Amino acid sequence: MELKRAEQIADTLEQLVFQGEYVDGQRLDEIKLAEHFNVSRTPIREALQRLVLSGMAKQIPRRGVFVRQPGPVELLEMFETMAELEAACGRFAAARMTDAGLERLAAANERCKIAIQNEDAGEYYVENETFHREIYRGATNSYLQNEALRLQNRLKPYRRVQLRFRGRMAQSLAEHETIIQALRVGDAELAASALRGHVTVQGEKFQQLIAGLKN
Repeated sequence: MELKRAEQIADTLEQLVFQGEYVDGQRLDEIKLAEHFNVSRTPIREALQRLVLSGMAKQIPRRGVFVRQPGPVELLEMFETMAELEAACGRFAAARMTDAGLERLAAANERCKIAIQNEDAGEYYVENETFHREIYRGATNSYLQNEALRLQNRLKPYRRVQLRFRGRMAQSLAEHETIIQALRVGDAELAASALRGHVTVQGEKFQQLIAGLKN
């Protein structure tokens, strides 16, 4: 129960950072947060560690946990790198992904469809994450897979927030269909370009969102 509560608190803190309630370099005080969320300090500590692991915060020994917001240039560079990692995974997966892997990929996409029908952006993101991880796995390159997973985790809050845009989930789902088809027929270049474009759009949408939040 505390673990689930910690996840909820971490998600809420992410949104508060995006909304400017917490600014870059601000200390996240465990005691105040425990009072705010009406919980013990244990789920607060877990939530803060999640933020540290995702890169949205940094922990300084004997000082505490502080908000860390990447600047626009760093964020753009991360999305560019993520797009190329995804493209590489798609290129390899087109040649190496098993039938079982393709079935798991399609199943994850079906769950994405259900999330859209339920207008559940949170659930869509969870299944979208599973969708991408199946492609990393299907590339059968453990080093590439680990690098993609590491950056996916780092960009998790930023990739999730772009789903706020009206119509973005449906657009994302349509892009998934193109990716699945490319992988089914073994078209490495189409899979790579589709995945590159899929992630690049997210970065552009996020930049638009950040601009909107600052106005």
